[in-house]
Amino acid sequence: MKTINDSMTQDHRRCDEIFVEMEQAIMQRKWPEADRLCQAFINSMEHHFKIEEELLFPALIKATTQANGPVNVMLMEHEQMRHLMSQLVSSLDNMTRSLSAGYVETLLVTMQQHNMKEESILYPMADNAVPDVSDVIDKAYSESA
Repeated sequence: MKTINDSMTQDHRRCDEIFVEMEQAIMQRKWPEADRLCQAFINSMEHHFKIEEELLFPALIKATTQANGPVNVMLMEHEQMRHLMSQLVSSLDNMTRSLSAGYVETLLVTMQQHNMKEESILYPMADNAVPDVSDVIDKAYSESA
C-alpha cells in the first residue's frame, strides 16, 4: 500500500516536471507553448491543492490538534503560490520574458520550500495519524488520470 507521503510526493514531482517544461518554453520565448504549459501546471497544482485542502488537511486536523499549525502554514503558502501563478499568467499574457522569469524563479523557491515542509513534516504526520486517507488520496489521483 502506498503511503500518503508516497502519493503526495509523487504528485509534487509530476507538477515539478510540468513546471520545468513551462520554464524552458518561457526562456525560449515559445509563448503559445508557455501558455499551454502554464495552464497545465496551474491545473495540476490546483488539483494537488484540492486533494490537500478537501481531503488530507481536514482529516489530519480532525485526528490531531498538533496539525493545526502546520496546516495553517500550508494553506497560507497555497495562497501565496496561487497569487504568484496569477502574476505569472499576467506576465505571459504580455509576453515578457524577464518578468515571467522572475515569477518563475520566485514560484520555484516557494514551491521547493513548501514541498520540503510537506514531505518532511506534514505527510509523515498524516501517515501516522490518518493512514486510511491514503486510499482516498490514491483514488482521487487515479480518477483524474
